[in-house]
Amino acid sequence: MQHILSLVRRCVEDYHMIEEGDTVAVGVSGGKDSVLTLAALARLRAFYPKRFQVEAITIDAGAPGMDFTPIARLCEDLQIPYRLVPVPIYEIVFVHRKEKNPCSLCAKLRRGALSTEMNRLGLTKIALGHHYDDAVETMVMSLFLEGRISCFQPVTYLDRSQVTQIRPLLYVQERDVRGAVRRLNLPVVENPCPANGSTKREEMKVLLHQLERQYPHLKTKIFGAMQRYPLYGWSLEEQQK
Repeated sequence: MQHILSLVRRCVEDYHMIEEGDTVAVGVSGGKDSVLTLAALARLRAFYPKRFQVEAITIDAGAPGMDFTPIARLCEDLQIPYRLVPVPIYEIVFVHRKEKNPCSLCAKLRRGALSTEMNRLGLTKIALGHHYDDAVETMVMSLFLEGRISCFQPVTYLDRSQVTQIRPLLYVQERDVRGAVRRLNLPVVENPCPANGSTKREEMKVLLHQLERQYPHLKTKIFGAMQRYPLYGWSLEEQQK
């Protein structure tokens, strides 16, 4: 956790993600990334110079067999308020609409449900679990599939919902996420989504893994290029002004 915390703290400071008095909600899907984000911010609040609070929100999409009881117990252990919000996303996407490419619609519905709950609770800042590899994969997917250089931002302000999204895990590589979750014995809720493991993102993950065998540190170079290029919202020089 010390290694993870050092990377999270540096990312939070580099991009001014947390301010004095913030209440940061964590969007907890039950996957390893969001669970580690929750645990890391819970630890960070104990010693970070800017005092802040942490809450957790799970959008229960209604996928069969998902049990978020372990997440509720973790939040209780961490002394973090937890809210489980049932939304019939699975039924909409897979039963009624029978989407062949469900990921986009599912993500849109989840974002909408999360923003609605944030507004209802009067919360304005949400931490998402996107990590280092997610950022690289998103940028390469955008280039290969859409012909443009683009990626989500470390900090994103959503005008419509007046919610700020932060991504404090961006300096943490996926292998470190897996290792930390295993060593800390954090609970992970397996996702039974029918599209799991067969997405364009999974294809990109495999491709980058193959390319790194021939071009060592390829992902490190891509991530560095994103900060130097820079993509909008990524420039460290801009953050320091």
